[in-house]
Amino acid sequence: MTDPIADMLTRIRNAALARHDRTDIPASRMKAAVAQILKSEGFIADVREAEGEGAKKLTIVLKYGRDRQSAIDGVRRISRPGRRVYVRHDGIPRVRSGLGISILSTSHGIMSDRDARRMKVGGELLCEVW
Repeated sequence: MTDPIADMLTRIRNAALARHDRTDIPASRMKAAVAQILKSEGFIADVREAEGEGAKKLTIVLKYGRDRQSAIDGVRRISRPGRRVYVRHDGIPRVRSGLGISILSTSHGIMSDRDARRMKVGGELLCEVW
């Protein structure tokens, strides 16, 4: 697999479209950090790390509203292995006029766009979620 973050986002998108309660993905520290940001911003209900047979897994519990409407309307990978996208703190784009978030990998760790603007740090623009 060449892009594990894109795989994670695709698994979350597919599980939300299929109205699943949860989805399992192979664990890594970067994926766990992205999932924690999604949880803190209210896009997913919970994230748990579980030891399975062999490799560790992240279990992401999806969040739904009325009529099983998913909290995640869309997910888009921005920076890919073939085309990295870096932004300064004043060039971080606003997603859906502030209704969505961008997730960045900065020198201070992985953080949301609001935190990066507040701390005035730029970095690699990983993905957008709305």
